[in-house]
Amino acid sequence: MASQDITTIGFIGAGHIGSAVAEVAIRSGYRVVLSNSRGPETLTDLVERLGENASAATAEEAAKAGDVVVVTVPFTAIDAVPVAPLDGKIVIDTNNYYWERDGHIAALDAGETTVSGELQAKLPGSKVVKAFNAIRFSDIPAKGSPTGTPGRRALAIFGDDADAKRTVGALIDEFGFDTVDGGPLTESWRIDRDQPGYGAEDDAAALTAHLAAAQRPVTA
Repeated sequence: MASQDITTIGFIGAGHIGSAVAEVAIRSGYRVVLSNSRGPETLTDLVERLGENASAATAEEAAKAGDVVVVTVPFTAIDAVPVAPLDGKIVIDTNNYYWERDGHIAALDAGETTVSGELQAKLPGSKVVKAFNAIRFSDIPAKGSPTGTPGRRALAIFGDDADAKRTVGALIDEFGFDTVDGGPLTESWRIDRDQPGYGAEDDAAALTAHLAAAQRPVTA
């Protein structure tokens, strides 16, 4: 395991990405507690598919249960993410801004902030790390490989806390991928949609180059 202190990973949101990350977490020996906006009773089929190390709960309960918590909800739903039970915890943010789904958000359109920066602002006591937003959900359980595999696929991470990024990087390594530290949350736009690294099946060297080549669009 990435840390002897991590036994359970909570999930606020249990869609495609959340379910896929939960699957590889269980494969790596963790327990997962899943939640969504519709209630734990709607997660029965997913919990049965994932097996005995998965359970369903409310968002508050999942936030409390997780040693690390994955927030994987649409951007417009982040106001519903519980704050107090996430205080002091590492929060992995998988979200992307899709204006077609979320509506235009002026500060994001103007390049004044980032999706993960906004989540960090709403969770001031948490340590937000951006990850898993730029990989197709089906690739998460299917495309991982052992540490040291030549050409191993890499995922970008961003965050303002170095220790939190190391912990998340270690988890991602267990899940089958290398990581590239792209810097603080203010730079996390570099892995947004339409950027060179978004969706690319890059190894660490190629992803590093793609992050460096990113150009921030301003649509406002």
